[in-house]
Amino acid sequence: MEIEFPIEFIVRGTPVSLQAKRPEAREEWKEIVKTASTSAIPQPHYASEDRMAVTLYYLPGGAMQGDVDNIVKPILDALSRHIFLDDRQVERVVVQKFESGNMFEFTQPTVTFSEALGGERPLLYVRISNDPFEELV
Repeated sequence: MEIEFPIEFIVRGTPVSLQAKRPEAREEWKEIVKTASTSAIPQPHYASEDRMAVTLYYLPGGAMQGDVDNIVKPILDALSRHIFLDDRQVERVVVQKFESGNMFEFTQPTVTFSEALGGERPLLYVRISNDPFEELV
């Protein structure tokens, strides 16, 4: 089956950095991301050949440890050959952390993002679109 975009899902837990000392931790995190994505896509499905845009909003339980840019690659790797064929298809990545006390007031959050905003932290909100130009002005 084809995946209908955009898709959104929530990954519970703390993202593992590309620089994690234990390679097993990165592999475990990738499997957690992949498993979380299955709630948003039909089973069985084909990985898309389309151009992609990925939005990652991390809501940590406290102050984030490490750099926000280091969490991106393991997440994209988890989605490669699953949601899209290769992460070379990803033309745009938006990544932001929202630590407690440093939140933005979203005027029209989606149902899934509203769930993330009200959910128990730490968690990661993921949105994948096959329109890399959406939301650009």
